Amino acid sequence: MITLDLFAGPGGWSHALNVLGVRDVGLEWDEWACKTRAAAGQLTIRTDVAMYPIWPFLGRTVGLIASPPCQAWSMAGKRLGLVDQPLVHQAVADLAAGRDTREKLLAACRDERSLLAAEPMRYLNTLNTVGEPEWVAMEEVPDVLPLWRQYAAILRRWGFSVWTGILNAADYGVPQTRKRAILLASRVRTAEPPAPTHAQVAEPESLFGPGRARWVSMAEALGWGATDRPVPTVCAGGGPGGGPEPFPSGSRKTLSDARDRGTWAPRADGIVLQSRREGASWAARHGVRDNRLADAPAPTFTAETHRWSWSLRSNNQANATVRSIEEPAGTLFFGHRANECTWIAEPIGTPPENETEAKPPAPEPIRITAREAGVLQTFPADYPWQGNKGQQFSQIGNAVPPLLAGHLLAPHLRVPLNPDDFTLAV
Repeated sequence: MITLDLFAGPGGWSHALNVLGVRDVGLEWDEWACKTRAAAGQLTIRTDVAMYPIWPFLGRTVGLIASPPCQAWSMAGKRLGLVDQPLVHQAVADLAAGRDTREKLLAACRDERSLLAAEPMRYLNTLNTVGEPEWVAMEEVPDVLPLWRQYAAILRRWGFSVWTGILNAADYGVPQTRKRAILLASRVRTAEPPAPTHAQVAEPESLFGPGRARWVSMAEALGWGATDRPVPTVCAGGGPGGGPEPFPSGSRKTLSDARDRGTWAPRADGIVLQSRREGASWAARHGVRDNRLADAPAPTFTAETHRWSWSLRSNNQANATVRSIEEPAGTLFFGHRANECTWIAEPIGTPPENETEAKPPAPEPIRITAREAGVLQTFPADYPWQGNKGQQFSQIGNAVPPLLAGHLLAPHLRVPLNPDDFTLAV
């Protein structure tokens, strides 16, 4: 018996299954996502999900997973999927009834990717003829929830228990407030969402049940402050897609270089960086000194000293999400904005008005790395992303966070989930 993963991407669901002791067969079209899956040791058929025959899976499929491409529906794109939504609903109804009207409906779609959200029904309808699968898990951006409800109504007629709703990945230990529309269905158990393990504010244990930990911050996930690693790091070279450098060439230095020169050091909890220069400063004189430097000698405050708090800015638009590293990231999405997802620094506090010493300029924005973005999606730090920077960022932004996937899948597999098995920073 196999678990079939439609639109498998770089392996978010697959990595979760592997941690839980199960392997899936992934169907994926993108060349670089397939290469990433191969490097991660995941079984993959490179194919167009809309064209692949279903008969090889009949009598063998215990679970079906589907995360159709979200570009047509996502707020990061043109959202033509919302315009095409009536056509997608029609395709789902027709496929559930055994009628394949996809070609006609596709010709009327504003975005050809919209109709891919109906493809899981083609598989489900055929598999249902032999009483399969036992369970279903599907994920998409929140605007797809009405479509999942249509799926739910059909699956209930076929004998499934079904739950649909919006879940926030941060409530399950993912260092990212990524909200997604989820469908869970089962023929053998009551379908329900997993119990949240985290909350924005920590909740103590009570008579009504176990407490919940505070949302996982970016600093915690990335291990900033756990060692003497600098915060953050940056690779030299052009933008993620191989395009132009978003800042003047040579204008940025890695913070690891700066640390080696004694200019920067991470605070023990990873929340701020501290600049150390010769001479006394207002910060030292006014009690701002921080002695919690991780594995670094205490600075000599004989010159100006300034501290910077770091945040992640999702893009350069006016409405960009900006989150402190003490918080989870906002939803990570890439593509044409990949070059613009950056770490930015802001000074902590301000000098007195009568301060005559000039403050040093703030560090320039530093582009997020693929490793950092992958960790914030709960992939291992050494996950073998393939392709150039743009291809890697695209895979990461479209992936399901493995830790969230693990919470969704463990009840269907009847195995316990240990979040510690999802290793992040190393």
